[in-house]
Amino acid sequence: MNPETEFREGLDDLASHYKSIIELLGEDTGREGLQKTPMRVAKAMQILTRGYGQDAHKVLLDALFEEKYSQMVIVKDIDFFSLCEHHMLPFYGKVHVAYIPNGYITGLSKIARVVDIFSHRLQVQERMTLQIKDCIQETLKPLGVMVVVEAKHMCMQMRGVEKQNAITTTSDFSGAFNQAKTREEFMNLLHSEVRHI
Repeated sequence: MNPETEFREGLDDLASHYKSIIELLGEDTGREGLQKTPMRVAKAMQILTRGYGQDAHKVLLDALFEEKYSQMVIVKDIDFFSLCEHHMLPFYGKVHVAYIPNGYITGLSKIARVVDIFSHRLQVQERMTLQIKDCIQETLKPLGVMVVVEAKHMCMQMRGVEKQNAITTTSDFSGAFNQAKTREEFMNLLHSEVRHI
């Protein structure tokens, strides 16, 4: 079967299910404002979960370079959006990644792509943090990796406790970052002001 036809069939199935959901909520999917909504939501969900069809390890390997640099590399303030798997509501924020190369580096944009791939799945913040760290550790085999994720969760803001300003922070680390001094260096660099050169 043609991949485009297969993709279209999947999209039509999703739209059909969303049409049923909207009707079960008591709405009229025949009215003008909702006629195209099931298909719009189906397309949006395919975009928001596109990470299932992408290989984060391959992204890193496609831009792997031999390099003797062995100091900390930090990519911070990587914006992300994800969907909480418990309520399928968004959570969003920033990811900060540091790694210490061990003979190989990767393109800086590839770190952001790894975040993008794991965030575009149904997620919990804790697992996403672990997946990003594991992917970089397994693929680049650096001396160590540390990942910090700071996020706001719409499931806390819109429902339940309805706390608008709560921020959840998770972290995970490996290798050299098991040493408190190395973690402290990362956190100090993370929160330092950038000086314009």
